[in-house]
Amino acid sequence: MKKVAVIMGSDSDWPVVQQACRQLAALGIPYEAHILSAHRTPAQAAEFAKGARANGFGVMICAAGMAAHLAGAFAANTTLPVIGIPMKGGAGDGLDALLATVQMPSGIPVATVALNGAKNAAVLAAQILAVEDSSLAARLDAARAEMAAQIAEKEARLQAELAAQ
Repeated sequence: MKKVAVIMGSDSDWPVVQQACRQLAALGIPYEAHILSAHRTPAQAAEFAKGARANGFGVMICAAGMAAHLAGAFAANTTLPVIGIPMKGGAGDGLDALLATVQMPSGIPVATVALNGAKNAAVLAAQILAVEDSSLAARLDAARAEMAAQIAEKEARLQAELAAQ
């Protein structure tokens, strides 16, 4: 199975990014997490992105706040799918990060999840990898069925509570 690279621009992103790592682990997907900055360590970031395919990665998740644009810098240096997690914070409480992540030039796409949407970034990475991995696709189906069962259980409790009133 291909690995997922989980990249953050700063260690302050770790509390959110950790959710992506937990989700990947729960789905049995190997990953590596790294701190690389598009602006403070640009050569190392570009080198990692350029070598990612050869190093066994299939998808890259990049989290950055403000207008740091880590995902765009990685997408410029690889043809692997890149998923951006815009981080909340700063003067616009994440709006600048969202716009910097979603507004990419034609030909260099970055899939973008919600502000601090680390879990969805991991699920999207899993869905991308599952295109060619039926075992992973089955685990994703099972996770969806579990979510549906949890909602059905909550609905039953609500209806029982309403009936008792």
